[in-house]
Amino acid sequence: MSNQSTNKAGLTIMVQGTASDVGKSLVTAALCRIFRQDGYAVVPFKSQNMSLNSYVTWDGKEIGRAQGMQADACGVLATTDMNPILLKPTKEMSSQVVVHGKPLRDFSAREYRESYLPQAGVIVREALARLRSSHDIVVLEGAGSPAEINLKDRDIVNMRMAAWADAPVILVADIDRGGVFASIVGTLELLEPHERERVCGFVINKFRGDIGLLQPGVDWLEERTGKPVLGVLPFLPGLALEDEDSLSLERKLEEQVKGRPDTLDIVVLRLPRISNFTDADPLYFEADVMLRFVDRPEQWGTPDAVILPGSKNTVEDLLWLRQTGLAQQISAFVKKGGHLVGICGGYEMLGDMLLDPAGVESEHKETPGFGFFPFDVKFAGEKKTVRIEGSAHTASGWLTDKLPVEGYEIHMGEMLQRGELLQPFAIRGQQTGAASLQEGELAYEGEGACSADGRLWGTFIHGILHNDDLRRAWLNFIRKERGWEPLAAELRFRESREEAFDRLAAHSRKHLNMPLVYKLLGAGGELGA
Repeated sequence: MSNQSTNKAGLTIMVQGTASDVGKSLVTAALCRIFRQDGYAVVPFKSQNMSLNSYVTWDGKEIGRAQGMQADACGVLATTDMNPILLKPTKEMSSQVVVHGKPLRDFSAREYRESYLPQAGVIVREALARLRSSHDIVVLEGAGSPAEINLKDRDIVNMRMAAWADAPVILVADIDRGGVFASIVGTLELLEPHERERVCGFVINKFRGDIGLLQPGVDWLEERTGKPVLGVLPFLPGLALEDEDSLSLERKLEEQVKGRPDTLDIVVLRLPRISNFTDADPLYFEADVMLRFVDRPEQWGTPDAVILPGSKNTVEDLLWLRQTGLAQQISAFVKKGGHLVGICGGYEMLGDMLLDPAGVESEHKETPGFGFFPFDVKFAGEKKTVRIEGSAHTASGWLTDKLPVEGYEIHMGEMLQRGELLQPFAIRGQQTGAASLQEGELAYEGEGACSADGRLWGTFIHGILHNDDLRRAWLNFIRKERGWEPLAAELRFRESREEAFDRLAAHSRKHLNMPLVYKLLGAGGELGA
């Protein structure tokens, strides 16, 4: 079945939650994969997303990471219509507003609500209409809670969006936090009568234990609200899918348990404005890695390697590293021969100077970097967003054998080389707006910086550690210095994502009342299980 041949508006269903990090994104992804498996042309949609964890579409535009992941679950290329408005926090009370994948400008929270939200509402409705015109089903995702009283009058992402889409709403609650029944009933009580009527049922997520002990509560909830519990989803460990919310970092660390003696201790600096922390995701699933996020000097320990991740405000996060004393630990670690990797904003910190004469990122015009490499970074007015491919081409330490590289770049910083620089990668990107990779191909050029011994390196490439052979070569290089045998590159992270989508779908089918979901979705009988 294809909506393109019928010219009917696609049907809609929406996933909202009682709070952030209750599992909305994964429930949305599960429905997307189930509908795809059942033969429907399906796409995700989130009108407005606030996240520092972003994704670059095939044509070089920026959207929320979760919508890119959900598009993969649907088996389609992600487009900006799936997330037309992206808010990326820059300072305490302001965010960069990204519209259809391109930065518009920074707004304060008050300025955005009072001056831009009406226009944003038009943009998101038009994007949804385009998706509905060419697909059978659009699965919408809300943000935070629909019961935020102070935000409801200008809502474009929860109940007002559901009304614009005429979408039944599934309300997801996280039982692992406790108070699940109070959170569901409390949310309903704070909704307007017409909003409450739009909620078609509940999903209780992240359940651990005996379902029989929960059943009396489920029965009470259904009687109290007059609405069905569509399913109780047991906690599903080891799912190799990206998170969007940084709240999930602690939960992921709690899940990761390593028992082998030859385990590498790898630290990620948890910057206050950390972005694209999913760059480290594959390391969670490597059998010989224990990954830790560190934001205080006393947590440092004795790591085998340290990763400086991306940042939405490189200057402010570098100053924070100095204020906390972590910068001094990084410098001492490198001086002793430690393994340090900088990715995007973390890479920018490794040079001599951060230059921001126009105040693009901060009020600081010049900020000294770590001085590990001979380059300055100047923050430009236009953001670079591009998907890239290439290979490692420098025989430096572990960088050998033309290791393949894929990923994407999202940054405002422009590299100003000041001296001889060993560049570990040869890459080419796709021109923005090109209809195909072949049409948009650029020439290969050097990228990144690397020390002669391979212990210190940096790159603008997000997803660099998602390249399986390259990641294993780096880990084996560290293992060799520890006197441990190398391991084969058994983890195929991209393949494991497809398996994870299917696993998530099978898990959800088992525990969700999908016939009822289909009934709610296709009220006129267009769709059926």
